[in-house]
Formats: sequence, structure tokens, C-alpha cells
Amino acid sequence: MTRVVWRKSSRSTTQGGACVEVARLGASVGVRDSKNPDAAHLPVAVSAFTDLLLRIKRG
Repeated sequence: MTRVVWRKSSRSTTQGGACVEVARLGASVGVRDSKNPDAAHLPVAVSAFTDLLLRIKRG
């Protein structure tokens, strides 16, 4: 069994802001609310997540 490692952005603060965490989940990327880690996550295809990151970086 592979351990899932959730990551939060290094730009997130520890002051309770609206943050998300992401983790690689096989063929998808999981996205979840960092304030409620026991709730369900949203699975996103790796290609769609990569495209989202590229669009964000482009502005």
C-alpha cells in the first residue's frame, strides 16, 4: 500500500486561510480542503491539473 502525501502550497499561511492540499493518487491528483482533511477529495486528471497550473502561472 502506497502512502498518500498531501501537500499545501508554500505560499499558504498558518493563519487559517482558504487553502487546498493536493496529492498524487495514481492516475489522478486529489484536491481537498486543508481545513477539513477528513472530508472527501476531488479527483482531477493529471493532464487537467497540469493544464490548470500552466494557466495560473500565465495569469
